[in-house]
Amino acid sequence: MISANNISLRFGKRALFEDVNLKFTHGNCYGVIGANGAGKSTFLKILSGEVEPSTGSIDITPGERLAVLKQDHFAYDEHPVLQTVIMGHERLYSIMVEKEALYSKADFSDEDGMRVSELEGEFADLNGWEAETEAAKLLNGLGIPVELHEQQMASLSGDEKVRVLLAQALFGSPDILLLDEPTNHLDVASIAWLEEFLANFDNTVIVVSHDRHFLNQVCTHMVDIDFGKIQLFVGNYDFWLESSELALKLARDANKKIEEKIKDLQAFVQRFSANASKSRQATSRKKTLEKLTLEDIKPSSRKYPYIAFKPDRTAGDELLFVEELSKSLEGQPVFQNMTFRLEKGDKIAFISEDNMAHSVLFDILTGKTQADSGQFKWGITTTQAYFPKDNNEFFDGVELNLVEWLRQFSRDPDETFIRGFLGRMLFSGEETQKSVSVLSGGEKVRCMLSRMMLSGANVLLLDEPTNHLDLESITALNNGLINYEGTILFASHDHQFVQTIANRIIEITPSGIIDKRMSYDEYLESKKA
Repeated sequence: MISANNISLRFGKRALFEDVNLKFTHGNCYGVIGANGAGKSTFLKILSGEVEPSTGSIDITPGERLAVLKQDHFAYDEHPVLQTVIMGHERLYSIMVEKEALYSKADFSDEDGMRVSELEGEFADLNGWEAETEAAKLLNGLGIPVELHEQQMASLSGDEKVRVLLAQALFGSPDILLLDEPTNHLDVASIAWLEEFLANFDNTVIVVSHDRHFLNQVCTHMVDIDFGKIQLFVGNYDFWLESSELALKLARDANKKIEEKIKDLQAFVQRFSANASKSRQATSRKKTLEKLTLEDIKPSSRKYPYIAFKPDRTAGDELLFVEELSKSLEGQPVFQNMTFRLEKGDKIAFISEDNMAHSVLFDILTGKTQADSGQFKWGITTTQAYFPKDNNEFFDGVELNLVEWLRQFSRDPDETFIRGFLGRMLFSGEETQKSVSVLSGGEKVRCMLSRMMLSGANVLLLDEPTNHLDLESITALNNGLINYEGTILFASHDHQFVQTIANRIIEITPSGIIDKRMSYDEYLESKKA
């Protein structure tokens, strides 16, 4: 068990959170949520001992091992991949190093023999003989092939290093596991593997993530950072979200009798309790949910941006024809002979094991780069708006404030209109005078979405639009695209985002495409079959 006792963190006069008292117990998975800047990652660093709180203490049950997903991608460059994973269990690795040093001594003494005997006993107790096998399984599950296991970490790409460091944190069944955005840089298969791994993990997990499907699949509790406090709620993300919305509704409905409010609560809990069997610890969670009172659920202070895309005109029947399109990078084919037709009402999710594939395709379709061969043609009634994965060209070195920047893309130059639009995207007051060159990643994404909304386009192309967004902005964007009456081509690693928006899936492979008119979950099931 790990507990936070009277934890406060202050920066000058500003308190990030105050008087936090929480216990994280064996067998549960806790998802830490909160608006950007609320202190989610900082709280994990306090739990791990990396950041010292202003007041209070963190207590861990004696003898329990804590593992943390490391963020320094260059820290292990001089070590082989498999060894890097095993280094996640510091005691086991230190035994391995000491054993090797003793066995290699030319003047091996009786004293050395006694020490080796002690080490061998502890090595066996820590399951050391299975260490390399376990490390290899973790790497394989996270998409690191066997041929890379003996390579130096320095030779791996950034995405591959992230996966190795995740395997390192998972290695050796730590008693307490702290994970900050573990699904970043993982493909669909690796995320599914991690979900299964954590759902069956018997010890304590505390995780920060913006992936709603992931939080729903693995979490038994939510840890909400809001109002300068950190509070613990039973249930997964969807339960927390809907309970906070219910609490807000009940609070606003002042004339409603307590008995009616309790009925609303009971109906809500009953619905979620019925679905609890899909998750681990189903029985205990159901019992806990049924004990909830009106005081246990609280409204959230979260703010959601207003995201709505409205096409200026309806597109005709001829939207886009792609024929025999091929593209290679550095001599390697990204895709070959790609042929498909875009139809009215299509909301197509492009997926691929190659993270570059959909980006290259979108760049070709928007004229940013050229195909090696083949052709495509947009219908004359279509207008396109593009959200690229890398938006730096729109902001780097640009000496404009937010109002001036957005005015470039608006047919109505009036400042009142521009400020009103920015206000709906959660930029208000003096924020609108901030230079766009100093915006955070999430703020830049909200600016790019504002640009797209003002375009009035009837075809949207979006490449990983949820990157850098908080959960509230992801939800708002998700709903905006569900309600959009035009056509969408998009790519995302957010499972819930893809499942709720797409009505057609195109998987890009080096040799061609797999094109299915079905939901994402149906597509994944068909792949399994």
